[in-house]
Amino acid sequence: MFSYYFKLGVRSLRRNPALTALMVLTLAIGVAASVSTLTILHMMSGDPIPEKSDRLFVPHVDNGPVEGWVPSDGPNDDQLGYIDSMNFLKSGQGERRTAMYGMQRPIEPPRTDIPAFNASGIAPTRDFFAMFKVPFLHGQPWTEGDDQRGADVVVLGRETSEKLFGEASPVGKQLRIGGFPYTVVGVIDKWNPLPRYYKLIGGSRFGQGEEFIIPFANAIRHEMSHSGNMNCSANRDPGFANLLTSECTWIQFWFETRSASDRAELQSWLDNYANDQRKLGRLKRNAPNKLYNVMEWMEELKVVGNDSKLQAWLAFGFLILCLVNTIGLLLAKFSVRAAEIGVRRALGASRSDVFKQFLIETGVVGLVGGVLGLVLAFGALALIGMQSKGMATIARMDWEMLILTFIMSIAAALLAGLLPTWRACQVTPAIQLKSQ
Repeated sequence: MFSYYFKLGVRSLRRNPALTALMVLTLAIGVAASVSTLTILHMMSGDPIPEKSDRLFVPHVDNGPVEGWVPSDGPNDDQLGYIDSMNFLKSGQGERRTAMYGMQRPIEPPRTDIPAFNASGIAPTRDFFAMFKVPFLHGQPWTEGDDQRGADVVVLGRETSEKLFGEASPVGKQLRIGGFPYTVVGVIDKWNPLPRYYKLIGGSRFGQGEEFIIPFANAIRHEMSHSGNMNCSANRDPGFANLLTSECTWIQFWFETRSASDRAELQSWLDNYANDQRKLGRLKRNAPNKLYNVMEWMEELKVVGNDSKLQAWLAFGFLILCLVNTIGLLLAKFSVRAAEIGVRRALGASRSDVFKQFLIETGVVGLVGGVLGLVLAFGALALIGMQSKGMATIARMDWEMLILTFIMSIAAALLAGLLPTWRACQVTPAIQLKSQ
């Protein structure tokens, strides 16, 4: 019976074509507006590494001065200073550990036909690659020995590698970064998690991936300045060496535990560490020490801002407005078919039969509206993506949102069709037959 009613629904699209087109267009515009907004929100707020997001942790200890500070002011900064970062690296806590900071450095290609250019990169420890499941196209990460020595080695992003060396493997070749010679040990394959949860502070959260990655100890040895935020709550003497001994915060840190249940043990160690540092005259604020897993860290730094959430609510409000208009159009369409309904009822059709028929017809309208809404949503996302490279990375639809578009469209049409369908079922056969 469903297939028969579905065919009737398809045929009904040809009745009152102007009214039908207006219904489909109204529904499609509402679905497109809500889906495109929801798609961006989905890409911004999704779990970027679901298989281990509950065992990757950002530690935080507050090393700010106590003068003029009250607990309601919040922490000094969400980053760490060099002293705490090095202590955490040497602690042996967790399965893996990495400290990192971002930088902008000039790259001098080995080819004379390519001029030098500025590139953005990061300086982490070797554990970074395994911790965040970084895929390799060529080569591999640097060794533990390279980490300890601060060796002049580099891992290139795929686009950077192909720009400098073509599609051939560049492992073993050299180039200059910031005036120093580096040997390529690996090339990252396509890897650009959204958002860039591993480095949310400083730089674009939805921009392109890293162009180069060098060892943390190497960047420190060459006294490479950082790119991003730095918080120095007290005056310090100039110079990179004085930066390392200061309480300035500019480094981001991650722990990886073997399981999510190890969080309590890591928290206990962090509290004991802070107590020991207070005995040495540091961490005077005695503020709570915190651990954030991936999703908590994204929430703490407001990756999805209130503006984005408000836009999503406004888009759904617009969809509701479109549904109200669709209800009015369906009432007008079904009202002219009162005679047809009266004949069907007189021939023995029950109210439930009429209800099913007309509800399936509205579902067909929703299906057609979903197809058109999907086209309009792709167009809206393309326009949004033209605004910037960062928006282009998140203004794209995955399979989840593709399926949701059709579900939302059909559900919206069925919801809008409940009242008109119920009204159609109330037709009295005798009155309609007498009027004919």
